[in-house]
Amino acid sequence: MGHVALFFSPSSVASLLHGRSTRSSVKKYRRFCSSPVMATVSEDPIREWILTEGKASEITRISPIGGGCINYANRYDTDVGSFFVKTNREIGPSMFEGEALGLRAMYDTKSIRVPLPYKVGLLPPSGSFIIMEFIEFGRSRGDQSVLGRKLAEMHKAGKSDKGFGFHVDNTIGSTPQINTWKDDWIEFFAEHRLGYQLKLARRQFDDPIILELGERLIKNMHLLFKGAVLEPCLLHGDLWSGNISSDKDGNPVILDPACYYGHNEAEFGMSWCAGFGGSFYNSYFEVMPKQPGFEKRRDLYMLYHYLNHYNLFGRGYRSSALSIIEDYLRMMKVSTV
Repeated sequence: MGHVALFFSPSSVASLLHGRSTRSSVKKYRRFCSSPVMATVSEDPIREWILTEGKASEITRISPIGGGCINYANRYDTDVGSFFVKTNREIGPSMFEGEALGLRAMYDTKSIRVPLPYKVGLLPPSGSFIIMEFIEFGRSRGDQSVLGRKLAEMHKAGKSDKGFGFHVDNTIGSTPQINTWKDDWIEFFAEHRLGYQLKLARRQFDDPIILELGERLIKNMHLLFKGAVLEPCLLHGDLWSGNISSDKDGNPVILDPACYYGHNEAEFGMSWCAGFGGSFYNSYFEVMPKQPGFEKRRDLYMLYHYLNHYNLFGRGYRSSALSIIEDYLRMMKVSTV
């Protein structure tokens, strides 16, 4: 039996992102993904979509694109242009669903350029795919000052009236990222970001020390937010150098998101491998002014990603995460013993 691919029409994406029935739409989508597929379609749903909904009459070349460590990526060249396709033979479409919704949310801010998602679907006999706009990259990552300004414009435009979270859970790398809505940012970050990663490290590596010290930090981290304005802004969520590029005209492009609505400063949690310089931050703060205590919170947001790297790649990242925790506890005069 073939598998039905799932097309993100403008109306269905708008329903998921902005509509009155967001929760029911997501639940309906998930039930469909987990149920037996009753209709038979082509055994190559990627090709079928490109030659029908994609308006192409011929696929002239398929070429692999490197760079990812979780999914396979290919460029499909056709008589009407090129498409970018990612596939994964081991998982269902939920990861690509989250990516598509994030890309669309960023696209709708009309600020920074992102690839527009076209279709998410199932692959026979197993796996999933996403088809999106192919963007021809330039030779560099572009102007950092422009990147900073465009990112700030996205944060300023992308707001949520639901609080902190996202319409679906997604992934950070291959780690689940829980996005259940909460009204309070500190509570959201404590439970769904630091707390989740700390408990995962405890289970994976039998590491009660990092869990215990991390929970002490969580209990006291509200002290770091005095005077800060905590508004839900649309975040890319995984902004490191590998997810930043520019198009042929030099306009910044960001991709491979782990989107959610959070405190804007959390966007800089991957700055330790993003290469943001002074011109980036200067331009950013012209649009989104720096808040009191920004410097004190920088390592807190990096901690989330260090913990995730610990969980993904092993103990080589443990010392960095533990050092951040211990430094904060000393600063707050909380015992580390």
